[in-house]
Amino acid sequence: MPRRDYEDDPNAPKANSLVPAASTIVVDSAGRVLLQRRTDNGMWALPGGKMELGESIGECAARETLEETGIVVEITGIVGTYTNPGHVFAYDDGEVRQEFSICLLARPVSGTLRTSNESFEVAWFAPDAIEGLTMVPSIRKRINDWLAGQGPVIR
Repeated sequence: MPRRDYEDDPNAPKANSLVPAASTIVVDSAGRVLLQRRTDNGMWALPGGKMELGESIGECAARETLEETGIVVEITGIVGTYTNPGHVFAYDDGEVRQEFSICLLARPVSGTLRTSNESFEVAWFAPDAIEGLTMVPSIRKRINDWLAGQGPVIR
């Protein structure tokens, strides 16, 4: 389902949905970060997605990471909460979702990199290689918050 991201855009459509979601900064023993190139917008992103009934936010982050990248993770901390009402995702089916995401920190424990129906490229990146990648501003904020070592951030 293709989507278009709007962040603080006065021409953005009005949100009609609010869905709890998680994203995950997965850092391996070499300090590299796991990223996926999304099929819905073609940009690099952290693994993540919407929370399902019956799961915790940590379970959501781990499930989405496994589904989208093939990597099993252990949640080790929180990067921050991201709830900018000016950031919406407009989907082709008419849903316009307001951002509500908790970004968690994790380490890989097993698995093999693979793509999914939500990602057409998955790779590990050294932090200094991330700067040149195309991604939406909200994902870059999460990575920058983690890199800055600020601890939990509320936005």
